[in-house]
Amino acid sequence: LFFLITVFLMACSSTGNQRQEPENQTLETILNRKSVRKYKDRPVEKEKIDKLIRAGMAAPSSRDRRAWEFIIVTDRKALETRQAIVVYGDTIKSSNAWFLDCSAASQNLLLAAESMGLGAVWTAVYPYPDRIEIVRKELRLPDHIMPLNVIPVGYPMQKETPKNKYNVQQIHHNGW
Repeated sequence: LFFLITVFLMACSSTGNQRQEPENQTLETILNRKSVRKYKDRPVEKEKIDKLIRAGMAAPSSRDRRAWEFIIVTDRKALETRQAIVVYGDTIKSSNAWFLDCSAASQNLLLAAESMGLGAVWTAVYPYPDRIEIVRKELRLPDHIMPLNVIPVGYPMQKETPKNKYNVQQIHHNGW
């Protein structure tokens, strides 16, 4: 009887201690990120925009130069978008790696948007001369500031499904 009670108590206590490992929120955000191009007619709150910029500026930076600059566009006529954050590189701060810094900042910003229930999409400007010229002119950029992308941000119009981009054929071990 003692043995039976001990086994029963051990079984009860071990079931109570078996918890599923909590989901990794960071990986979940990364894997759920998607490009959103249609938004509700609802502006994103200033506090959320500030968090997006903070996330962008938390990115790694080549030689810690932080060559990024951000312009928050809320004028609907500018760049034909509802709301956007434009990421730029300062070529004086980093003549050869500005686009790496700005790419990392852009990815952080996109992930932060996903984590806050916002939609966003990377819209390339650099290296396309026609797009660079339009953005330069519209936002009156100085010559040493190079636009990398325009990231429209907003509340998604509909639920989007992330693409599964995992491809085992693009994985190599210990060499090509």
